[in-house]
Amino acid sequence: MNRREFLGAVAGAAVAPTATRAASADRFRLRYVLASCLYGYADLRTILPEVRKTGADAIDIWPKVHGSQREQLDEMGEDRFAALLKTHGVRLACITQYKLGPFALQDEMRLAARLGCRTIVTGAGGPKNLKGTELKAAVREFIEKMKPHLVVAEETGVTIAIENHAASLVESPDSMRWLAEMRPTSRLAIAFAPYHLPQDARLLAGLIRDLRGRIEVFYAWQHGMGCMQKLPKEQELLQMPGRGPLNFAPLLAALRDIDFRGNTEIFMHPVPRGDPILDSPAAVTAEIHRAREYLERCLK
Repeated sequence: MNRREFLGAVAGAAVAPTATRAASADRFRLRYVLASCLYGYADLRTILPEVRKTGADAIDIWPKVHGSQREQLDEMGEDRFAALLKTHGVRLACITQYKLGPFALQDEMRLAARLGCRTIVTGAGGPKNLKGTELKAAVREFIEKMKPHLVVAEETGVTIAIENHAASLVESPDSMRWLAEMRPTSRLAIAFAPYHLPQDARLLAGLIRDLRGRIEVFYAWQHGMGCMQKLPKEQELLQMPGRGPLNFAPLLAALRDIDFRGNTEIFMHPVPRGDPILDSPAAVTAEIHRAREYLERCLK
């Protein structure tokens, strides 16, 4: 090898890792799932044709009071529900079940498995307002109580994702880190909701990196002006990505850094619960599509 060939080889070796990282970043994408409750109590036959228009290929079905699509599944039966999904080229990616809670999901996990669904989201419940060693001990106790249910999760291939919901045991960044650290199986994971956390993009991005490999669902959802009292629609919609003040770019950069492979749900809560976020299915779809375009710009 002459001097010119040697220098060329060295330069190529130096560039290769950078090029590999860039190629990996270019391949990263969010896997969007549509939350059925954004359409209120609308019929599944109305919602499913909208899924792919939003940029998603899968749905998360919610029960009352937020939506009624989980009850609709029971009313029509599993076979008809599965046929309806197939007709519209949509997967069932998630079932949200706060009503059942984390300790009553065995039958729901078996149903999910029969329908090819791999995620159930729920909350941890109480106690709340704990800190320090007391909080850590309570998270450990919660995980111990979850172990029999995680056996069923392993058997069915379903992941139970615990949302960091306000006024619950798993609410703060510390509680989320301890749940991630102490979980005995990957079938217990986190549904990451920025809405319930400090609206600091750097803090949120750092927490996402800390939870690498433990996040199953990412809610593209910010606090805005909240969702606990009736507000004018333009203020209520500040929960949506690209409308409120939270800059999602650092959060998405963190998701890219950890090569996030879970589900991303564009999300908000209307007041009252059970209402669609806008007056018509077409308007709801357009708003979700707008939010997705904002997220895609953030990724770039």
